[in-house]
Amino acid sequence: MYQKGLHIGTTMEGKISNVAGYRFVDLPDRDELREPFRAICKKAGLKGTVLLSHEGINFFLAGSQSSIDQYLDFLEQDTRFSQMALKYSYTDYLPFNRMNVRLKKEIISLGLDHIKPAEFTGDEITPTEFKQWLDEGREVAIVDTRNDYEIRVGTFHDALDLNIKSFRAFPKAIEALPDSMKDTPVVMFCTGGIRCEKASVVMLDAGFSNVKQLKGGILGYFEEVGGEYWNGDCFVFDHRVALNSDLEESETTQCFACRQPVSIEEQQSPDYVIEVSCPHCIIQR
Repeated sequence: MYQKGLHIGTTMEGKISNVAGYRFVDLPDRDELREPFRAICKKAGLKGTVLLSHEGINFFLAGSQSSIDQYLDFLEQDTRFSQMALKYSYTDYLPFNRMNVRLKKEIISLGLDHIKPAEFTGDEITPTEFKQWLDEGREVAIVDTRNDYEIRVGTFHDALDLNIKSFRAFPKAIEALPDSMKDTPVVMFCTGGIRCEKASVVMLDAGFSNVKQLKGGILGYFEEVGGEYWNGDCFVFDHRVALNSDLEESETTQCFACRQPVSIEEQQSPDYVIEVSCPHCIIQR
């Protein structure tokens, strides 16, 4: 069974619980699963999104803790979804406006049919072990698999920025990496683990021999070891915009016009006008 109450941070009465989880697993009955998922989410009064594809499930939901627990009990009834790793955080408000259960070709879009994380992936490295590597100064290539605007909000010290605008650009981007990296230990990361898990298969397929994925992603690192070796905040795909290393909503906001994240420093710019423009809008014009 899921262990209820073991959540990121401290549960506070009256707070909204936010939970995210994913798993790469074959779902030949993807289409038939949609209605049962819709029904349990409606019954529990949840808001957010559940993505179902033939390659697995990805969800990010918000509601009362009792509502979340109803959903988790529902998942537990199917062995394909049991004991899923979960990420929790808490807010004073619902960060999602509606509830969607969507059928997708992929739970994280890459566009390469031969990449199948349900069959094999790169090995995991725990946040504690990764931090130990950094403490020891080990030779390691740290690869950020996220989009350029996410990296601008925050990333690990010395992480490699592939300068991509979407995850679909990842396979092409690693073609530019030097051949010498193919035998170097590589640790890749993303927000919660889903992108780096799939990206690890891409890198192994491209001939990189020692590829590891950060277990639980950035949020898992914050939860387990804190913010050491991290610069900035972590962008998240909801109304909170970004979280700090204490897993609390940061002061980073989002431009109403171009949807780019705007840091505290950028909010001081004369180009930043609430609901009108930001420095990134001006650059793009």
